[in-house]
Amino acid sequence: MKKQNFIIDGELTLQEVHDIISTDCTIELSNEILTEVKECRAYLDKKLEETDTAVYGINTGFGSLCDTLIPDKDLAKLQENLVMSHACGMGDLLPPEIVRLMLLLKIQSLSYGRSGIREETIQTLVNLFNNNILPAVYELGSLGASGDLAPLAHLSLALLGKGQVWENGKLIDTAEVLKKKRLKPITLASKEGLALLNGTQFMSAYGTYCILKAKKLAKWADVIGALSLDAYDGRIEPFHQLIQEVRPHGGQIHTARLFRELLGDSEIISQEKEHVQDPYSFRCIPQVHGASRDAINYAADVFSREINAVTDNPTIFHDDDLIISAGNFHGQPLAITLDFLGIALSELGNISERRTYQLISGKRDLPHYLVANSGLNSGFMIPQYTAASIVSQNKQLATPSSVDSIESSQGQEDHVSMGANAATKALKIVNNLERILAIELFTAAQALDFRRPSKTSSKLEQMLTEYRKRVPFVDNDVFMSKYMHESVEFLREYEVEI
Repeated sequence: MKKQNFIIDGELTLQEVHDIISTDCTIELSNEILTEVKECRAYLDKKLEETDTAVYGINTGFGSLCDTLIPDKDLAKLQENLVMSHACGMGDLLPPEIVRLMLLLKIQSLSYGRSGIREETIQTLVNLFNNNILPAVYELGSLGASGDLAPLAHLSLALLGKGQVWENGKLIDTAEVLKKKRLKPITLASKEGLALLNGTQFMSAYGTYCILKAKKLAKWADVIGALSLDAYDGRIEPFHQLIQEVRPHGGQIHTARLFRELLGDSEIISQEKEHVQDPYSFRCIPQVHGASRDAINYAADVFSREINAVTDNPTIFHDDDLIISAGNFHGQPLAITLDFLGIALSELGNISERRTYQLISGKRDLPHYLVANSGLNSGFMIPQYTAASIVSQNKQLATPSSVDSIESSQGQEDHVSMGANAATKALKIVNNLERILAIELFTAAQALDFRRPSKTSSKLEQMLTEYRKRVPFVDNDVFMSKYMHESVEFLREYEVEI
């Protein structure tokens, strides 16, 4: 079967990024893009021939060494030294899917012809992507200003035939893989090392990945929340259209409408209720879920701009005969947004755990811990403990990184974003949210079966039928963790239509 090919010819949407990285897709650069890249490089070469003026990172040292002029004969060595000396990452290795996304976003940023990169160099990056040669990149080391220097240095080592890359789940020497794929390492020219290392592609890759996953989990939060509402015999009135119209936040309106649609033909929701009100974790779902949905949409807007931006330094405007050293590599827009996203996703988990707690509390004619013979059986007591533990961790992870700054490079880089730490925390929060929602689904499905023969809506019953093929009703105590992990896999694989 022939691989699908995607031509990069301008801006990428988040959906296009998702489609590229979620399939075995190859990419290529359009002729127009290659022309821009070549014209920018030709301008830079000509400029270097005509002037002895110091241009940061091109014929000078880096950081606090910006005033040290480098002779022409050493410019290529300067760039190689930069890549090797900056590859100082530590900690856990990045998941291969994040590295693949970093590669794609680095190619996209360099494709605008503002970085002085050679056609040979950007094409080598494309070859790495198309051959799924994914370098070993470490989680720790970026300050989120001057770009993601350490992680992007590890990414860039592969162009030089250095470092290690993934192959069949193992790390092997890059030189060995390049030889096997009949690819040759390159020698960097002036400016190229800096163009590769400056940039926000570590933060951007994490943020894009988190947003794509968060959008799906936000849908699941509504679906599972609706199931819990019916399992708890809750009221639909708080989701009435008129309530949302007098407080017209977009996310709130959207969430309430989804609940009305999801529960429209439910037998349980239409039954007469003895209770006047539900706890906040049910009654305030439009307000809480809606606020998180608005935050996710805001983050998606920020990252949509960022993945289509030029973020290395200096920036070359060859049509205007300008080379400008500035600060587009600073990650502050991303750091603040990643912190905001983490808080929003943490709150989706927070309210989810509270619904789980209510469902096991022996209220609304449900048995204690959702098991018929409680005492002998602990039932769903401990899944709620686990959810509470994960929620607590998320609250700690949601502490902002962007409010911190530690100066570096002898004071030249005296304010940094710490956006890389915000990025890695955001991914942990996203993965934790998935686990919390899986526990709520496990619990809500169990609770709803105590309402039988009454039924919830047709959409939710269809989803439950598929879920019960993997996770059965629990009559007596069993090994619960197995079903909790199965619930996580169900969230990843099942596509609910709302």
